Amino acid sequence: MVPKVIIMETLNVPMWMVIPFAGLLLCIALFPLIRPAWWDKNKAWAVLFWSLLSLVPFAFHFGAKTSAQTFAGCIISDYLPFIILLFGLFCVAGNITLDGDLAGSPKLNTIFLAIGTLLSSCIGTTGSSMLLVRPMIRMNKWRKNRAHIMIFFIFLISNIGGCLTPIGDPPLLMGFSRGVPFFWSLHLFPVLIVNMAILLFAFYHIDKSRYSRDIARGAHPDLSKPGRMVRVEGIHNILFIALIVTAVVLSGSLPKMAAFQDAAGSTLGIHLAGGVTLTFPSIIEMLLILLSAFLSFKTTDASIRRKNHFTWGAIQEVAVLFIGIFITMQPALLILEAKGASLGLSKPFQMFWAAGALSSFLDNTPTYLVFMTAAGAMKFSKGIATGLGLIPVKMLMAISCGAVFMGANTYIGNAPNFMVKSISDENGIRMPSFFRYMKWSACCLIPVFVIDMLIFFL
Repeated sequence: MVPKVIIMETLNVPMWMVIPFAGLLLCIALFPLIRPAWWDKNKAWAVLFWSLLSLVPFAFHFGAKTSAQTFAGCIISDYLPFIILLFGLFCVAGNITLDGDLAGSPKLNTIFLAIGTLLSSCIGTTGSSMLLVRPMIRMNKWRKNRAHIMIFFIFLISNIGGCLTPIGDPPLLMGFSRGVPFFWSLHLFPVLIVNMAILLFAFYHIDKSRYSRDIARGAHPDLSKPGRMVRVEGIHNILFIALIVTAVVLSGSLPKMAAFQDAAGSTLGIHLAGGVTLTFPSIIEMLLILLSAFLSFKTTDASIRRKNHFTWGAIQEVAVLFIGIFITMQPALLILEAKGASLGLSKPFQMFWAAGALSSFLDNTPTYLVFMTAAGAMKFSKGIATGLGLIPVKMLMAISCGAVFMGANTYIGNAPNFMVKSISDENGIRMPSFFRYMKWSACCLIPVFVIDMLIFFL
């Protein structure tokens, strides 16, 4: 998924226009705690309220035409590819199940997280998360203390593991579409190894303590059929995941081909009302993803979905909440786009923290592009040659790591985070609230990011 980023430098967006975005985030954070039943029933109305509170003042301030272009572009060019990608992976991964005598233990869980983290760079953080979240839940269904397992799942598989290729996470795909070499991201391998080593070490000891607590309280895995071989059912769906990954790669590659460009070098597409263009590469990507989801359902026995306790609740919740997030965050993104180059961020460690802090709450893809553009405008004499200028290796590493890694800081920092939380909640795991999750990320991730800065970005 390569969202179209609407950069409107002439817009002087006042700071008060970010209030609806902050209001929606507070609703997501607080209402599940103080009024959970009301929130489950009325979250769509809350999203509508804050969306209108963002749209109407924006239209009065900048005019109907500019407002229509900004928000229609957000929905058609950003949200639509985003939710179709999630939908496709959600459907295909729901048709794959891991069956056998896998009982969650500290050692097995750590190995599973390590494999999933590396897999994220091959099929994307979203693909890896959707593929592995249900097997991880099933392995540990006998345990009472499970929330920490899914928290580290989000840290590693849903975020940090996607740093090695443009397939891994959308910001890196955006960099690839702007001229960054495909295999350049392998520069981030030492950073990934350091982070994996620290976080997996911490996870193993936390899980070991809580595993012992579960055993002491009488919880035991169901191994009533010892010796049963571990097997994957619905394995043919791996082909459909591969097709989705191919669609994502094409969305970043096709716009650079002459056949998809007009005389001015703009990507060809269907021109819609308000000056918004739905590009042909995006259409191809979405059609391939929807085809994969359709074929996955047609070729997979429904019994596999029953084993996975497959429901539509998680994707429905993400679709509702994120359309509001995408709409209400537009003023914040426009402010960032207008002022990002003048923030005085000239050092790699500054770029690392700035890109990461904003990626924790905003879409990390446009955030990455803003800081990459700012770095390219600094007129460096050496570095990686991109379509935005020369960018030193350490600077580009800092921007990439900040955007990819720190999406793990909140549930909304990266799309798979909220999906994993929702699926975990559906399966009886009491996931922490928005702020309690941030407490976990502050305690576990921020020290790791400080180490990253000291080793790699000073």
